[in-house]
Amino acid sequence: MKKYFICLVFSICLLNSNAQQTINGTISHDNINREYILYIPASYNPSTPVPLVFCFHGYSSNANTNYAYTNFRSIADTAGFIVVHPQGTLDNTGTSHWNVGGWTIGSTVDDVGFTLALLNSISASYSINPDRVYSTGMSNGGYMSFLLACQLSDKFAAVASVTGSMTPQTFSACNPVHPTPIMQIHGTADATVPYVGDPLWTLSINDVLQYWVGYNNCNPNPTTTQIPDINTTDGSTVEYIVYNAGDNGVTTEHFKVNGGGHDWPDVWGNKDINASIEVWKFFAKYDINGAITPANVPTTSSSFSFDIYPIPANNLINISLDLTANLEYQILSIKGEVVKKGELTSNNHQIDVSNLASSTYYVKINNHTKKLFIVR
Repeated sequence: MKKYFICLVFSICLLNSNAQQTINGTISHDNINREYILYIPASYNPSTPVPLVFCFHGYSSNANTNYAYTNFRSIADTAGFIVVHPQGTLDNTGTSHWNVGGWTIGSTVDDVGFTLALLNSISASYSINPDRVYSTGMSNGGYMSFLLACQLSDKFAAVASVTGSMTPQTFSACNPVHPTPIMQIHGTADATVPYVGDPLWTLSINDVLQYWVGYNNCNPNPTTTQIPDINTTDGSTVEYIVYNAGDNGVTTEHFKVNGGGHDWPDVWGNKDINASIEVWKFFAKYDINGAITPANVPTTSSSFSFDIYPIPANNLINISLDLTANLEYQILSIKGEVVKKGELTSNNHQIDVSNLASSTYYVKINNHTKKLFIVR
């Protein structure tokens, strides 16, 4: 059992009168002082357990840079989660890194143990929902997120990798303990982490996806949606690929950035999607038990059915059902709040959802529900 002690160095910046906090902290693990940046939104209330998002920087980068460009702070302010940006250690070349095998195979630092120690430390100081802990990261930080999905999955509900992958060492020792929602954002022209992989040090993105599709028991035939090419000058387009119907309702998802490089979309590179927003939208759908269903949204029985298309939707949805009389419909947010309602008057009824933000919703008809994804 590894022992560690916690030494917090609080450098607190009150960002406004509502007391958002940015905390520069340290924790000692395996006799190494490890640094991190913690962001607490103004909405944080110790009486209400909140989600926690780990965000890992890339190889040779640092927590400060990652904290700045990912800008999860603005999302946390409205969604009410805490985000932590850990700092990697230096390898034998003096470069900051996460020990994930592959090109870091000479490293001996225990970054999985450090992550667990940091999670325990934050959980001891703040009210964290243990069922809603997530990990994301850029490049080497994406590899680190997959390593946690493989070796610390009893603590992490879902992971999202941006320009990362899995090393052969991570893949060969992968041992998750629950269906794990996975999102991969990756450019096909990535010259740093090649989309097609390299057998010596990194899996192809397709191999990564297929591993998790198989493990999660998802439908092997994905749905593919072309994301609108909002910015025609960025040299890339995006396909949104979803393998759904996994165990516990989980999905394996991929934003394939055709022509995209080693980028964090919307910060640099592709401008059609915002990687940070897409990552949180994905995390918000799941806890460690699988898909989240609001407590006041009833489950669907087999005595009544309806279909929604297209999925995911943009501005319009169609409800298809065998209607014998007019029925009321409701669209509920992921929190179970009614955001739209009306009356169905035909067997193929069209509903305008252009006023709803990109997110996960539930369509309720006759006390039966189906999930709705809106993506723009």
